[in-house]
Amino acid sequence: MNIELPLDDTWTSQEIIDVTMFYDLILTANEQGVDRQRLLSAYQVFQMIVPTKGQQKQLDRQLQRQTGVSLYRTMQAAMASQRKHFKFSD
Repeated sequence: MNIELPLDDTWTSQEIIDVTMFYDLILTANEQGVDRQRLLSAYQVFQMIVPTKGQQKQLDRQLQRQTGVSLYRTMQAAMASQRKHFKFSD
């Protein structure tokens, strides 16, 4: 399955790599689970690259259309969790 990840053409190469790694962690957290601290750290980097809530929501909607996975709901659950290994379940 080819997924077109939502990216911004104004981002640097490193920012694209960082956001892509964050998306991968989000998708993995929904499938098999990830290290929660690694996901939270990647989210902090994502927030520095995409500082506005409006753009974050737009990227969330685009990713959700492509994959059925929500950045927002996944991160809400990850932040509320105390478990070292985090797996999002709807």
